[in-house]
Amino acid sequence: MTVRRALLAALAALAFAAGACKPRPVVPGITVQELKGRMERKEKFVLLDVREPREYAKAKIEGSTLIPLGFLASRLGELDRSAKYVVHCKVGGRSASAVHLLREKGYDAVNLEGGIDEWSKSIDPSVPRY
Repeated sequence: MTVRRALLAALAALAFAAGACKPRPVVPGITVQELKGRMERKEKFVLLDVREPREYAKAKIEGSTLIPLGFLASRLGELDRSAKYVVHCKVGGRSASAVHLLREKGYDAVNLEGGIDEWSKSIDPSVPRY
């Protein structure tokens, strides 16, 4: 058993050294209440939805623009570099990845914490949960 543990520890150390276990970068976020406030104040920003079209068809936040995460990198040219972006998905994981990509490319982007699910629960229950 000791040899097995030593081998597993060595493999884990090798994977970490190779970058396979890098921690997920922390991205800036806003709450659904903050988003509602921005909307009420009519602040200028783009609400970017990175879910899939079938999800968007089920539920959406009015005024959002759909670019699925899998297409975001190839569609960056469609985005205005001078705009501010609030990015959302269902619960926040995909949008965090999108925000990381956007910020890496020089865009001003924040993640909507809890995604459309939290929006539906806390702000607008008429938006279906799925």
